[in-house]
Amino acid sequence: MAKYRLAARESHANYAFYLGATNDNLDELRKVDTTPACGVKLFMGSSTGGMLVEDETILSRIFAEVPALIAVHAEDEQRIRQRMQLFREQYGEQVPIACHPQIRDAEACFRSSERAVRIAGKYQARLHLLHLSTAREMSLLQGGVPLREKRITAEVCVHHLWFQDTDYATLGARIKCNPAIKTMHDRLALAEALRQHKIDVIGSDHAPHTLEEKSGPSYFSVPSGMPLVQHMLPMMLEKSREGAWPLTLVVRKMCHAPADLFRIKDRGYIRPGCWADLVLADLDSPYRVERSDLLYKCGWSPLEGVEFHTRICKTWVNGHVAYDGRNVTPERWGRPVEYNRIT
Repeated sequence: MAKYRLAARESHANYAFYLGATNDNLDELRKVDTTPACGVKLFMGSSTGGMLVEDETILSRIFAEVPALIAVHAEDEQRIRQRMQLFREQYGEQVPIACHPQIRDAEACFRSSERAVRIAGKYQARLHLLHLSTAREMSLLQGGVPLREKRITAEVCVHHLWFQDTDYATLGARIKCNPAIKTMHDRLALAEALRQHKIDVIGSDHAPHTLEEKSGPSYFSVPSGMPLVQHMLPMMLEKSREGAWPLTLVVRKMCHAPADLFRIKDRGYIRPGCWADLVLADLDSPYRVERSDLLYKCGWSPLEGVEFHTRICKTWVNGHVAYDGRNVTPERWGRPVEYNRIT
């Protein structure tokens, strides 16, 4: 609850937290339906932090016994370690950043996602696959089914819809993230799955590492992740302008579907009785992303120099102006989200 007390004091946005799964906290996870958590976060592949769970017995018990949505970061740890050792033998400590999608490759992603789907199916658990990044993983998902009826749902992050592996040549470690950004073929397959509603929601996986951290001396010392939440909506709207998907899909995947998927009460829609969480966007107001305009405390963006055609003019949180088009207002209007009962 300490996180909720901190958020109540500091957050400009509405907030909720996952309860993190570890190898030894199953007793706590069993109680997750009595907490304000939005679900359980499970790392089946190591990422920033130390919350890896890969033992089959522990995984099975989590899926069998936890009465909540289980959100999974799926990468096969054994495959990653093998690939890392292979590239270390070739390059020593100076592995090129461009090798990242070959180390944390498509096979590592598919193996782990397939494993999560198989175990969840065995125990009829509620599984949410986070930040999918490969074309092959799309074969694990089902389209044409109403979101409320799905037992397995999926997220794609904006950077996996925007960047591709050729961008490492210019952006280097700035776009190093887990799972890795992969090929143009993967990027286009993710967009197609989004249109087919195999993928249900959009995420940012916002990770505001400092530029100093991202400029570390070697591939192994540079943390994965990048700051993206400020430009998440402009990125999706820019792709819509280019014809990748209709504007209605942006609203569906970024507003309606998250509320439905996490059964969030009175949010995600503009209708009587819902909280006024709103954004006003000018769809014809071109601008270039400049460092001086960034709101991130880390002070940088992998999108610096990119030209967008949509400008965010104003944002309301719970009916109050939280962003006036230039600055975040000093008042903290964020509050914890509430959930509808499962019926």
